[in-house]
Amino acid sequence: MINITIPTPSVTITKQDNPELSNIYGFTDLHLIPRDKGGIFMFYNDSKELLFVGKARKLRQRIKKHFEDTVSPIKMHRDEVTKIEVCVIESPVHREIYETYIINELKAKYNVDKVFFKVKSE
Repeated sequence: MINITIPTPSVTITKQDNPELSNIYGFTDLHLIPRDKGGIFMFYNDSKELLFVGKARKLRQRIKKHFEDTVSPIKMHRDEVTKIEVCVIESPVHREIYETYIINELKAKYNVDKVFFKVKSE
C-alpha cells in the first residue's frame, strides 16, 4: 500500500473583511505566494470546508486566474473562498499525485475532474 501524507502548507492567506489595500476578492496577501514556483493550492470556506484543489507550474499566476477567469470551476463560488493554502511542490508528477489524492481524500466540493468518490444526493 502506498502511504501519502498531505504536505504542510508553505503559505496560508486569508480574506480580509474590509481591505484598504488593492485586493482580489478580499485577498491582500497574494504577494506572499511564490511567483515562479510550482505546487498545489487549496481553497477553503469559513467553515473550513475544502472547496477546490488545483496545481500549477506558477502558483500566484494560476491562483489569480481562478478569481478572474470566466471558465474557472469556482467562478460562481469565488465569494465563498476565505482561505487559500499553498504547498510548494516542484515535481510535476508529485503535484499530480497530491492534487488527485487531496481531492478524493478531503472530498473537495467543486472539483469535478479526478473525482473517485460519489457525492450523496440530497
